[in-house]
Amino acid sequence: MSLGQYINSIKKIDWLLLAPVLLLIVFGLATLYTTNLNVENPDWTTLNKQLLFFGIGFIILLVVAFSDYRRIASYSAAIYIISLLLLVAVLIWGRTIRGTTGWFSFLGFSFQPVELAKLALVLTVSSFYSKRRGREKDASTVVTLGAITLLPVALTMLQPDFGSAAMLLAIGLSFFILLSLKPKQILFIILIILVLAMVMWNYVLVDYQKSRILTFVDPMRDPLGRGYNVRQSIIAIGSGKLWGRGLGLGTQSQLRFLPETATDFIFATIAESLGLFGATILIALFAWLFIRLLKLIKNARDNLSSYLIFGFGVALFVQTIINIGMNMGILPVTGLPLPFVSSGGSFLVVSLVAIGMMESIAMRQKIS
Repeated sequence: MSLGQYINSIKKIDWLLLAPVLLLIVFGLATLYTTNLNVENPDWTTLNKQLLFFGIGFIILLVVAFSDYRRIASYSAAIYIISLLLLVAVLIWGRTIRGTTGWFSFLGFSFQPVELAKLALVLTVSSFYSKRRGREKDASTVVTLGAITLLPVALTMLQPDFGSAAMLLAIGLSFFILLSLKPKQILFIILIILVLAMVMWNYVLVDYQKSRILTFVDPMRDPLGRGYNVRQSIIAIGSGKLWGRGLGLGTQSQLRFLPETATDFIFATIAESLGLFGATILIALFAWLFIRLLKLIKNARDNLSSYLIFGFGVALFVQTIINIGMNMGILPVTGLPLPFVSSGGSFLVVSLVAIGMMESIAMRQKIS
């Protein structure tokens, strides 16, 4: 590729979509750096891994962006089956972290299959839905979409990873809402979910898994565990006030009163360091991203592209709301990271792949 062709290719990129993503990633990397500024023996492993995964994810983003999204979507069934097999495999050979068996570990790196499952679910449901256009209310469509959604949800519940299971369910339910189901069909779906939940509660889940669910719903049941985390997060956010305590100067994060400063509670870390001002900028970047996604959906020229953007947008939006909500103590602690900001290699890479898919749509349809 000549220099001129390369420049023309770069010009085709939808920078209104990519810019907020890159700024959010910079926000996250800067936060990971500052959490080690005043530590006696700083550990830069997390930051270095995040930089590595960002590099890998960005390269894949560009490859996907310059590929035809329709061709990628044509492999959705294969990707979905692979994701299910990995969810089964991780239950057998996976690594258990904080009571959840959801990671494969290799040479010091970890991979979480449920992140691929989220991507696969959006691809599969979007492809299936686009092919069934005009038959959305058929019983066969509803049952098939229900099965496609509930399979990865059930396997994720067995880990147990309730936050990710809720995310998968939210993705599936969002498409059901998009289908404009009849009231009877909605009641039927709710009934199926309730029956499956009762069966799992009584015959599948063991005592410690039930305890995790109860604590998930009400963190204050565990005042020295999840309840403690929420209290420290609220203290950190409040102590930031308007302008924050300063980078690397937050007592809650620097003295490790606030747990999981790089993942679950990175929003509280940012609010403590940069105050309401910094938190507002962060939220504004997310607003920029989601407004752009709404514009892409509105101007999409085919069903498949609008469904893909809708599905990925729902996944990112719900996860953002849940993470910020649990940091503020208004939603249960789920263990879901903040998109593009929290540390997490597999999540960052998969999220960048999703952005690459949406870039592919925007570039080919020349959406302004």
